[in-house]
Amino acid sequence: MKLLIVAATLMEIEPLIDSSVMQKCRLMITGVGAVATTYHLTRLLVDDKAELIIQAGIAGAFDDSLALGTVVMVKQDRFADLGVEENSEWKDVFDLGLVKADDEPFHNAWLVNKHEKISKQGLPLVSGITINEITTSPSRIQGYRNKYQPLIESMEGAALHFVCLQEGIPFIQLRAISNYVGERDKSKWNMRLAIANLNRALIKIIEDLA
Repeated sequence: MKLLIVAATLMEIEPLIDSSVMQKCRLMITGVGAVATTYHLTRLLVDDKAELIIQAGIAGAFDDSLALGTVVMVKQDRFADLGVEENSEWKDVFDLGLVKADDEPFHNAWLVNKHEKISKQGLPLVSGITINEITTSPSRIQGYRNKYQPLIESMEGAALHFVCLQEGIPFIQLRAISNYVGERDKSKWNMRLAIANLNRALIKIIEDLA
């Protein structure tokens, strides 16, 4: 299987690089953010199609129903900060009528991963949102909760979903919880645990696929 692993930063998948399974896959570091991820992933796929793409990274959780270090798979994602704030109300591109909710590759305004592989890994399936600015404002956090009911946020996930759905390539978005959204006190984060658990799950998935 032509398996491609993508991550925003080397730090997030460093344990994978030191493992024996690296010979079974290719690796691409895209850089942080949806724009960088979209560009580098699309550029690679123009010349060399993958049979499966796994994006691995850390994420913030919207509440403590997900303990720090928990590894999840993202069933659906969306670009949550693309739109306008008007009269204290957030309106995204679907509210504004700029994009229809079921325009390809969207389904009811979400980028949904329907591939059977994500349900066979035994990990929690969650809804995620992708943002350019890490969310710290209590009012913004509550707004996202009310509008989208997400469990996690990242800065790259929806870009993976968008590109892979457009190209017809199976994909998995794998995330480990490093912090809670809005918490900027790094002493309360657990990056080490999140990265360790993320890579443990990632290595197992690669071994199972191989």
